[in-house]
Parts: sequence; C-alpha cells; structure tokens
Amino acid sequence: MILVTGGTGFLGAHLLYHLTSSGKAVKAIKREQSSLQLVHKVFSFYDKTPESLLSKIEWVTADVLDIYSLRDAFKGATQVYHTAAMVSFEPKARQLMYKTNVSGTANVVNMALEQNIEKLCHVSSIAALGRTSGGKPVTEKTHFSSSVKPSAYSISKFESEREVWRGIHEGLNAVIVNPSVILGPGDWNTGSSKLFQTVYNGLNFYTKGATGFVDVNDVAEVMILLMKSNLRGEQFIVNAENVTWQQIFIWMAQALNVTPPNHKAGAFLSELYWRVLKVQSLVTGKAALVTKETARTAQQVYAYDNRKLLKELNYSYTPVQQSINLAARLFLQEKNK
Repeated sequence: MILVTGGTGFLGAHLLYHLTSSGKAVKAIKREQSSLQLVHKVFSFYDKTPESLLSKIEWVTADVLDIYSLRDAFKGATQVYHTAAMVSFEPKARQLMYKTNVSGTANVVNMALEQNIEKLCHVSSIAALGRTSGGKPVTEKTHFSSSVKPSAYSISKFESEREVWRGIHEGLNAVIVNPSVILGPGDWNTGSSKLFQTVYNGLNFYTKGATGFVDVNDVAEVMILLMKSNLRGEQFIVNAENVTWQQIFIWMAQALNVTPPNHKAGAFLSELYWRVLKVQSLVTGKAALVTKETARTAQQVYAYDNRKLLKELNYSYTPVQQSINLAARLFLQEKNK
C-alpha cells in the first residue's frame, strides 16, 4: 500500500495519476477542508474516463501537522511519497509555511520510523540547494548558505530536508528529490501553471534571469523509479533544462498564439514593480503576482546539474518546449469550452 501526502496538490495529483495508472493500491491524505477538484481536473487531462482511476484512490482525512490523524493514515502503508508542502513568497504566510514544511515533514519522518515504512520519497526543491557564482551549475553537493539571503521558502525547504536526513541517520530508508521549476497543466490560477494564464492575458516584460525547468510528469515518473530502485540515503536534482525566463515566455506565447513580452525589466524596474504591486495588494486584499523575493530571484541566472540522476536512472526528460506546448494546448482547450 502506497501513501501520498499532498495528493490534492499539483505534483501530488499527477503522481496519483501515474500510480493508479500502473495499478498500484494508493491511499492519499487530504485535509478536511481540501477540495478534490484539482485531482479530478488533472486526471481528465490524460484520461477521457478518469472515474475508474479516481475510484482506486482511498482518501484519508488527515493533516501533516496532526500527529494523531497522521498515525491513522500511515496504518497499512509500506511506501510514502511526501509531496505536501506550502509554497508562498508572501511575508504574512511565512510562519504557517515554516510550520507546514518543517514541522509537517518532521511528523512524517517520525511516523515513517514508528510504522517501519519500507521507503520514503521526500519532495524538496532546488530552492533548498546552495548557490554558485560565475555560472557554475549547482549540484547536490552545493552547500546551502544564509549569506546569500535565501527566501523564506528556501529556508523552509532546507530545514525540511534536514528532518529527512535526521530520519535517515536514525535508520529510515529514504530518498530526496529536488525538482526545478515544475511545468505542466493544473490550476491555471495558482502555482507555475498560472504562468500560462499570465502570458495569455498579456505579459509585456521579461527579466534577464534563468533557472531550471522540468515537466510535472517527469518528476512523478522519477519519484516512482527512485522508489523502485535500491537507492537510499541520496538526493537528486530533477531538472530537464536550464532556460532563460525570456525564452520560457516566448515559447509560452508562441504555443498560446499571443504576443511574447518584448520589454526587458532590469533590476530598477523590477524593484519598482513589486513595490507597486504590494500597495495594490494591500488595497485589494489579493495576493501580489510579484513579490520582493520573486522579483529579485527573476533577475538571477542559475543553472542546475542533472547528471547524477541521469547516471543512476538513465532517464530521458521531456524537452521543456514540448512540455510547454502540451500544457498550452490543454489550457486553450479549456478556454474554448
């Protein structure tokens, strides 16, 4: 029996699709107030009759911050995929994000040890890795440092990893994945999927920054392969390509049949822009599209080395442009309904 935390999220929903498609018996955690709408939506992207696969999921009401509900959810499970996490760059969400990501992971690790789980796959992020200079690619061995002023999200994911490493030292069989920016179809109003909505609505500016990108289905498949493997006590960067944000937006605009952004936003304009949006957010009560952290990150050029995973699994990633084209096609299908 496989247990998935964060099953109602973007990556979790795709992981559930891959697991149920392969005939696996799956339990998934959902909080009492969580909706299954995204899960149904994701399954319908890939299957015209998703109900048969959806019926294979045993939903368990639990919360990673509630150790008692978590203990009930873990009963009978042999493998655990921990995808539950909070992603936010809003200052007001930092305390809850830290609690969810760090304390929640600590609870999952402790329960995995208590229940003698065969193997745990923890979803971290490239945000939990260190930074390099001079264009040198980041590897799994690049040390995290607070001197580069990491985001609150980065710190929360780094501390989450430390809980997993602590569990490994206590005897837990676990692997850690560090995906880059995950692309794919999902809720077009949240997360990375919102980029398609933003470009479609008209995006005028791009930044000089670059980072790693990977298809959501590749991340799910890699996690399953790692779980099946004999690998343990290791972490892996999951990254298809390192691409500039300008190129990403051009590919999205082409796939969506809209005009790509043609004005470069330098550091000064980016700093001004996030401040304007912050004021608008205070007036409207809606989350800002760009925050101080995301504006500054978008100006940075990072590259991520994926060779460790490719050596161990001999995996072939979906090209980033192909991933964008598929997601854009599904976005337009939904828009034209």
